[in-house]
Amino acid sequence: MSGSFKTISPVDGSVVFERALDGPDEIERTLAAANKAFESWQQLDLDERCTMVRRFVELAVHDADAVAQELTMQMGRPIRDGQGEIGGWLLRGRTMIDLAPQGLADIALGARDGFTRFIRREPLGVVFVVAPWNYPWLTAVNALVPALVAGNTVVLKHSEQTPLVAERIGRAAKEAGLPDGVLQVLYLNHGGVADVIGDPRVAFVAFTGSVEGGQAIQQAASKRFIGAALELGGKDPAYVCSDADVARSAANLVDGSFYNAGQSCCGIERIYVHSDVYEPFLEAFVSVANELVLGDPRDSSTTLGPVVRIRNAEAIQAQIDAAIANGARALLDPNHFEETKRGLPYMAPQALVDLDHTMTIMTEETFGPAVGIMRVQDDAEAIALMNDSRYGLTASVWTNDLERAQHVGSRVETGTWYMNRCDYLDPELAWVGVKDSGRGCSLSTLGYAQLTRPKSFHLRHTPG
Repeated sequence: MSGSFKTISPVDGSVVFERALDGPDEIERTLAAANKAFESWQQLDLDERCTMVRRFVELAVHDADAVAQELTMQMGRPIRDGQGEIGGWLLRGRTMIDLAPQGLADIALGARDGFTRFIRREPLGVVFVVAPWNYPWLTAVNALVPALVAGNTVVLKHSEQTPLVAERIGRAAKEAGLPDGVLQVLYLNHGGVADVIGDPRVAFVAFTGSVEGGQAIQQAASKRFIGAALELGGKDPAYVCSDADVARSAANLVDGSFYNAGQSCCGIERIYVHSDVYEPFLEAFVSVANELVLGDPRDSSTTLGPVVRIRNAEAIQAQIDAAIANGARALLDPNHFEETKRGLPYMAPQALVDLDHTMTIMTEETFGPAVGIMRVQDDAEAIALMNDSRYGLTASVWTNDLERAQHVGSRVETGTWYMNRCDYLDPELAWVGVKDSGRGCSLSTLGYAQLTRPKSFHLRHTPG
């Protein structure tokens, strides 16, 4: 028996979705169809694939209001923010389609008498995409669209917390006229995921999720000679320099810390502030944070919804409590936020000071509405502390000096370096992580490299 699952809404505890998990028979049918479809799909002209995938991208979210409402009920994001993820799905999907001719173009080599030489990028085959719940549309599109456009077929396994996203993606594939088997959805437990990865018809795995999940994916994939792209967690830092615009920096870092209830792999989880502006920054940060409205995410006035599950909230609170027990001080009063009376998973935002790196809240991923703030004396101390982490997804600096930003950024171990912004993804730039934040590269023209293999053409002309 494969079992079943229920999706429980963090908003009100209601059952949003219930379904049987797919078992060996469903897996076999799905992989057989994907493998068969690959032969004809890869032969289609790139323009034709792009046209069909573009239609799929548009159709998937055409009922934007319903999509936003489903997001709110599945994972608790305020309804006012739902349109942002829909817009991100469209932007990333359209951008990757537009970049396809460049990303998939033949690499021509210099002329050599009697020879034609070039390198072509060819699709891998069946790509298995495993997507998480926290940004269910955005994380899925990063792999889905370029994989399909490159000529691969895709099997999607989405989180049990956001199955309605998978349902819409599956329906849109049919409505857009994608051939049978080109894009399919499976509902799997951990054993089912391992079975799919172990199947010889699967050529590549694209996983977004926790470090522990990535380790399990890597272990399963290591039994075969296939690639795995792993977009994992973060403990992303920000450094507020002595010349920063304090008010602007504080407002943006409140948003970077608490947007989506802090449930973002590239959200801000630790802030280092130069001693010259430390006190005014704390004052500005607290003032902006106290303006957040914690409440029912279906209410348009709510800016901070619940975290996804009670057990997640308990783990977040445990980090906060442990830091306070070891001398940290809380800047925000939970009683200021009325909705905390409802209890978990409705969590008030929290910012802590008087910290050091012996505390887990400064070293391990929190993935919730809590952030640590530390005073530093100079750039060198900030750089050392930012690099004192097993993670390296994004990092940001807040300064009016472009040269300083570039200099500091060249020394910080991170996949993306920001100046005066954070918690943002530009699909024309490569999305990468270093250290335990993952491996591989998605988006940009470079994102097509991991979803294809190079094939060299070395053609000797027949003498005339």
